Amino acid sequence: MELLASAPPPLFPSSPCRRSGTLHKHFHAVAPGKSCSSGETSRTAICRAAEIHGSEQVKGREPLRRGTVSPRLKVPDHIPRPPYDGTDHVPDVNPDRQMHDSESIVRMRAACKLAARVLQYAGTLVKPSMTTDEIDRAVHRMIIDAGAYPSPLGYGGFPKSVCTSVNECICHGIPDSRALRDGDIINIDVTVYLNGYHGDTSRTYFCGEVDEPTKQLVKVTEECMLRGISACKHGASFKTIGERISEHVNRYGYSVDPFVGHGVGTIFHSEPIIWHTYDYEPGFMVAGQTFTIEPTLSMGSTRCEVWDDGWTAITVDGSLNAQFEHTVLVTVDGAEVLTEC
Repeated sequence: MELLASAPPPLFPSSPCRRSGTLHKHFHAVAPGKSCSSGETSRTAICRAAEIHGSEQVKGREPLRRGTVSPRLKVPDHIPRPPYDGTDHVPDVNPDRQMHDSESIVRMRAACKLAARVLQYAGTLVKPSMTTDEIDRAVHRMIIDAGAYPSPLGYGGFPKSVCTSVNECICHGIPDSRALRDGDIINIDVTVYLNGYHGDTSRTYFCGEVDEPTKQLVKVTEECMLRGISACKHGASFKTIGERISEHVNRYGYSVDPFVGHGVGTIFHSEPIIWHTYDYEPGFMVAGQTFTIEPTLSMGSTRCEVWDDGWTAITVDGSLNAQFEHTVLVTVDGAEVLTEC
C-alpha cells in the first residue's frame, strides 16, 4: 500500500506536505476538485474528485465504474490486531526507520512470505466474470486462516482486506461487485500483519487476452521495480533507486505516477520515503533496514484524481497503469527480496 509523493524534492520541513517531521499521506486530502501531477508544484495534492463522466470513453474502453461495496468482513477475536484497528484513523508516516536484529528479521521474513503466498493465490483467481469482491473474500479467508490480520482493513477507514486496482486505477482500488472483463489488467496489493510485522507486496495481472502495448507496460513496470531493487545495498544512496527506475522508464516514454515506497515492519508506513523518480533527498541505506519499492507506471499523464470514496486513485486521462511491489531487506552487499515465494 503506497503513499502519494510530496512536493518536488528535497523533501524536508519546508515541504508543504511535511508536518512535524512526518509525511502526510495522499488520503489527507486537499481542497476538493483539484488534481495532481508529479511534474507540478502541487504534486502533493490528490483530491476527492468526481468520477469520469459516463459519456466519456477511454481509448476504446469503458471507463472504470464503481460497483457495490459489500459489508466489511470480520476478523476472529483471537487474531492480533495492528494498533490502528478500530480507530479508522490514518496515522502519520512514522519517523522511525524499520531496523531489524536477527530475531525480528525471522518474523519479518515470515510475514512477507505469507503476503507473497496470498498474492500468488489471488493471482490465480483473476479471470473474466470474477469480481474484485470475490477476490477480497478469498484473500481475507486465506490471511485469517494463517492467523494473520489483513493490514488494509480499517486502515484510515479502508473497508476491505486487499486493494484491487483495475485499468486506469493507479492504486487503492476498493474491491466491489464489478466483474473483471477480458482485456483488463488488475493490480492486487496484499499486506498482512503477522506476529507484529507487516509484509507488503503487489503485482499486476492480465485478465484474459491483453494487447501487446499493455503487455509491454506491465513488463517494463516489473523491470523498473527490479532495477530499483538492484540499487540497494548497505551504504548506497536512496536516490539511486529513482535514478535507475527513471533511466529505464525514459527509454519507453511512460510516466511514473507520483506515489512512493516506504519503510515497513512493525509499522505499516514509516520512513524512509522511497522515490521512484529522480530526487535529491539525502540518506543512505543501512544493513538490516526494510522498505518497499513499488513503482506505478502510466501510459499517459500522471495527473490523477481520487473518487469520493476517498481512496480510489485514477488517472485523469484514463490511461492504463501498472504496478509491482516488493518488500526488501538491505544487506551488506545487496538486498534480500522478502516477498518472493
